[in-house]
Amino acid sequence: MKHILTTFLLAILLCNIAAAQSRNERAIRTMLAAQVTEWNKGNIEGYMRGYWENDSLVFIGSKGPRYGYDITLKKYKEAYPDLAHMGQLTSTITRIQKLSHRYYFVIGTWALKRTAGDVGGSYTLLLKKVKGEWVVITDHSS
Repeated sequence: MKHILTTFLLAILLCNIAAAQSRNERAIRTMLAAQVTEWNKGNIEGYMRGYWENDSLVFIGSKGPRYGYDITLKKYKEAYPDLAHMGQLTSTITRIQKLSHRYYFVIGTWALKRTAGDVGGSYTLLLKKVKGEWVVITDHSS
């Protein structure tokens, strides 16, 4: 009887862990999809809601790393000054990996279809749960 109870409690624990991971992955996918929606509306500030609003945010692009939310926002606005440069964003997540209950790693591809010329590449994101919300704390896009 003790063995059955232990097995039952272990099964419940494993189901709860799997359910929490599934909820986290759904929340991450929802946040990343909201970024695409905001980008495609031409709303860089809305797109940036997915990033950690902190001086420790790291964005690594073709010109090397930049640090901080405000600097990242400024660079986005300089690189994408209008809708012709922003275009329409598509993003495809190819992998989501749980690192811990507070951190996830995401790999994907991005593409911009735009009148200023199409561009695209790959990204890796480190996400952290901050104040109950998933945010990008490190973005390496190429």
